[in-house]
Parts: sequence; structure tokens; C-alpha cells
Amino acid sequence: MKKIFVLSLGCPRNLVDSEVLSGQLAVSGFILSESADDADIAIVNTCGFIEDAKKESIDCILQLAEMKKRGKLEKLVVTGCLAQRYSSDIECEIEEIDAIFGTSDFPQIPDFLMKRSGKIKKVNLSPAYLYDHASPRRIFSYPHSIYVKIQEGCSNNCSYCVIPDLKGKRRSREISSVVSEVGELREKYGVKEVILIGQDTTSFGYDKENGGDISVLLKEVAGKMDDGWARLLYTHPAHFTDALINTIASSKNICKYVDLPIQHANNDILAGMNRRVTKEEMLDLISKIRGSIEGVVIRTSVIVGFPGETGKQFAELMEFLEQVRFDRLGAFIYSKEEGTPAADFSSQVSEKVKKDRFEKVMRLQQDISSESNKNLMGKTLKVLIDEQDEKDKGLFIGRTEMDAPEVDGVVYVRGKDLRPGDFARVKITGVTEYDLEGDAI
Repeated sequence: MKKIFVLSLGCPRNLVDSEVLSGQLAVSGFILSESADDADIAIVNTCGFIEDAKKESIDCILQLAEMKKRGKLEKLVVTGCLAQRYSSDIECEIEEIDAIFGTSDFPQIPDFLMKRSGKIKKVNLSPAYLYDHASPRRIFSYPHSIYVKIQEGCSNNCSYCVIPDLKGKRRSREISSVVSEVGELREKYGVKEVILIGQDTTSFGYDKENGGDISVLLKEVAGKMDDGWARLLYTHPAHFTDALINTIASSKNICKYVDLPIQHANNDILAGMNRRVTKEEMLDLISKIRGSIEGVVIRTSVIVGFPGETGKQFAELMEFLEQVRFDRLGAFIYSKEEGTPAADFSSQVSEKVKKDRFEKVMRLQQDISSESNKNLMGKTLKVLIDEQDEKDKGLFIGRTEMDAPEVDGVVYVRGKDLRPGDFARVKITGVTEYDLEGDAI
């Protein structure tokens, strides 16, 4: 049977799709390869969310197309968000591609490859696919820390975002399906961290009549994690409920970590973004979260340079960040995406100004993070070990419940007899702006 290399680009939601696709390929009898150099077929699961992600996807496709030209690959298949959005352009520009599948059509790739048919383009303009607990998966991430996608698509229609066009309207899984998947992953891989993801996880079940509530789902998942923890990402401040706050506060197996993208703090900008929340409402929510969840860490993301953003409005954002002092923050430069309402807004901000504002936000957050980490010196923290350093066998890399994979800091741990997936008690002996160092006790 042919060897297949699956390259997953973009966010954890894309990663889950790639894992499901790989599971379907394995069930169909294909052999999964770690490298394109050792494969007969290459599949790229692309990202098309912002300009930088699109460029990365195109570069990867072109590299694999060149391998096919040289006879190193028999077939090249492209799927995912970029394929959904620009299928005709990709088909015309890169003739080495054998098949293009959209975000909802990738489950049909194994059948296409087994039939060995000619070139094909299949992109559903109304994506509707949603995997469940019965879908086979091949895990790409650490086996002790696994993402579980609880919904697909989005119906928020933020003015800068193309996700509804790429992924379709919000589609939530059944609570029983998510809980079953978590149980199966725990049994198969010994999972210690389950990370629930979606486009807006706080709107879980909104698309169903009596379809469930995120606080109920999170509580049931936490009940499966008796020797681990559950983490919730991608919440929306307009949909964050008191019930969810109470669920996080009352469970010992739910990370006291709130991922709360605010995007901005000026009400006119928020209205232009169609975020359906005000600065005052966000301040009240943050105050309630911090007052109710002991030891909570709040992560946020902001967008600088949104069309029409004035110097005064940006200053208001900076004042908000200084006032709230988020524990974790990611900043993004506004990307003008064709087909979104914001792309046609007047008063587009220059790239120079956007970059300058981005740097100011990151400098402020660096100072906040540095100060926060200094307060952890000498404390003993619970750390989930992710990996062992390849060269220094006495050095391990892990995370506290305060840090999500890939986007937050890590803890460099000195210790013996540790393994990935272990929890360790670590005394903090050193800090940098974003990372910690410590000794396992």
C-alpha cells in the first residue's frame, strides 16, 4: 500500500482535521509517513485565515509540487481552508496538484486515492461536515495532551473574519459524543490533558434546540480527568456565563485558565468588528472571573490597526491593557481579507502604523509578563512534563495549568526519572519574560 505524508498547517482545529483524515487513511490501508521524502503521496491541510498563513500554505504546496516534478511524489492533494477559499486559483496556477478538497470534503480523500482516478476538484460551498467519537484519529500531538474539537464553523460574523465562509455555520457536537471521545482517548493514550476547542466554545449548543451548554459539557469532561486536567480555549466575552465561571471555579480538574479574546477596548471599534460586547461589559466580566476563580490566569488576544482605528482609540486599548494586566496576551496586526465587510471599510490604517502599534502592545505585555513571572520565584508549581531535551537528558520541558500549548510559556525543569505525561512538583528557581526554570522536587 502507498505511503502518505500529511502536512497540517494552521491552528489546532486544523490539526484535529488532519488527525481525523490520517485515521481514515490508516483504516483504508494506507501507510502514514513522517516525511514527504519517504512518501508516495503528499496531502497538505492548508490554512487561509490571514495573509501570512496563506503565504505559508502556498510555499509548502510549491515545495511539494517541485518534488512531484522531480518524480519524488506520485500524487499531491490539497485540502483545508486555502483550498476551500481559492480552489480555482490553485487549480490554475499549480498544475502538479492532483486533487483539491474543501474543509468539509476531506473525508472523501481516501476514496479518491484508492480509486486512483484522474484530477478532481471537490469544494462544498456550504460546509457541513462534523466529526464525532466514532471517527478514527491518528494523534499528531503529544499523546498525553490532546485537542478535542467540540464544534465546527461559526455564526458570529465578526467583520474581519472569513471563518464562516471557510468552515460554514456553527455546528455543535452532542455532549455524549464529546464525552465518549475523551473516555476513549484516555483509555488508548493515557491522556493527562484534554483541550476543548472550537471557533467560539462558549456558543457550544447554540445551534441546537436543547443542544447543551458549555458549562455542562466542561463539567462532564472534567469528570473523566480524575488524574489530569481539562482546558477550555477560544471563549467569547459576549457568551461567557456565570454558570461557566462557577464550573471552572468549583472543579479541581479544570485548568484555572480563561482564554478570552477581547480584540479591542474601544466601543466604536468593537461595534465595527461586530463583537457584540462593550468595554464596560468586558471589564465587569473580567472582574467577576477574577473574583470567583481563585488563582485564575486570563489570556487574551487583540487586533491593532483595524480600519478607522485612530491614535486616540489605540491609546484607549493600551490604557485598558495597562488597567487589566492580562496574564497572557497575543497581538495580531489587522489583515485585510477579501470578502469580509471590514475589507471595504474606509480609513484603512497604514502598515507602518499597524506595525508600530503592534510593537507597543508587545512591549507593554512583555513588562507585565516579566513582573508576573518574578512573583513566582521560589514557589512550587504543578507541571505537566511534555518532553525531554534531546541533548541534555537531565532537562525537561513542561507547562503549568497557567499555560496552553504553543501559545504560552514553558517551564524548563531539572530532574531525574521524569517522563512525558508525568506531573511534577517544581520549585521555581529562575524566570524570563515568558518562561520559567525550576527543579523537580
